[in-house]
This record gives sequence, structure tokens and C-alpha cells, in this order.
Amino acid sequence: MQDLNVVLFDNFETLDACGPIEIFGTLGASYRIEYFSMNGGIVASRQGLRVETKPFASMEPSGTLLIPGGMGTRTLVRDPEFLGQLATLANQAEDVLTVCTGSAVLAMTGLLNSRRATSNKLAFSWVTSLNPSVDWVPKARWVVDGNFYTSSGVSAGMDMALGYVSDRLGYEVAHKTAHDIEYLWNEDPRTDPFAKTIE
Repeated sequence: MQDLNVVLFDNFETLDACGPIEIFGTLGASYRIEYFSMNGGIVASRQGLRVETKPFASMEPSGTLLIPGGMGTRTLVRDPEFLGQLATLANQAEDVLTVCTGSAVLAMTGLLNSRRATSNKLAFSWVTSLNPSVDWVPKARWVVDGNFYTSSGVSAGMDMALGYVSDRLGYEVAHKTAHDIEYLWNEDPRTDPFAKTIE
């Protein structure tokens, strides 16, 4: 069984986290899902979803790390304590997945330097301004570079999660998972239909 360690923070975007969680949770015994924040305790999403979390210090970091985005990332990108702890966890993770502006936070750790990555297209100008050392891909739905998976905004995290499942467990498993949750999977990582929203 693989651990899916979900990083949460106040004002995270609900679907950024819950979309991929639904997909990994549908895989049954393949993944054990746990929720973490820097100090533990109750964390609330932008939409008011409240989640009980464990502190980063209690994480077994060798699994898959999922970092959602949301308005809360606007302060986290300037929080050296959070970024330092996140960098340590991401360095020890087998794989790191970000959704939306979660890639902005990861970029500020320096771990995406010289790597290809993408982010929410509505926030693309802000995200890319934070770290020009990242090879930001404007038209991608999601991008894979080594063990880093980064997706565009909100629902794109579900497409990326299914792509990740396909890479790790096989296309048939990913296709069946999408069918089981009645989701129309955008299987092409190269094309984001919302890329035209970039200013």
C-alpha cells in the first residue's frame, strides 16, 4: 500500500484536493490517504470544508505528496518556515503532485528550478513571476518532469491524477477509475482548453 500524503492549509481550494482524493480513494487498498498541515489541527478550505490534519512532523514522507492550490498559497509563497518544511518533505517523497497554484508554492522551494511545470491559467502571470527559473508551460493541462507532476487549475487535478494512475498502475486502471466516478477524463496533458484565459 502506498501513502498519499495531502498537504492542506487554510483557504485551500476544495476541488484541488478533493478531486484527486476521490480518484485515489476509488483505488481501494492501493493507497492510504492521510491529511497534513504544518502544525496540525483543523484546516478550512476557501469553501468552508473543515479537515482534521496531522502535523508535518508526523508524516512518513516516502509516499506520494499532493499539494493543492487556492488563495492560501498567496501567503505561503512568502512563508520561509512553511517552504522549508515543504522542501524537506518533497525531497523525501517518491512523487510530488501539485494542483493549480500548488505549483507556485513548490516553485518557491527551488525544487522546480530548470524543470517543466504548469499552473492555473487564470493565475499564470502571478505564478510564473515568482520563479522564472522554472520552465513554465502555458498550454499544458498537466506536465510531468521526473517525479514531479504539476497541473493547471482545479478540475485539471483530476485529469493529472488519472494520468498519474495510468503511469503507475496502467491505463486500464485509470480508465476504469474515471468510469467508476462518472468523469470524462481529458487524457491529453499537452492541451488545456482554458489556456486562452492567460492574459
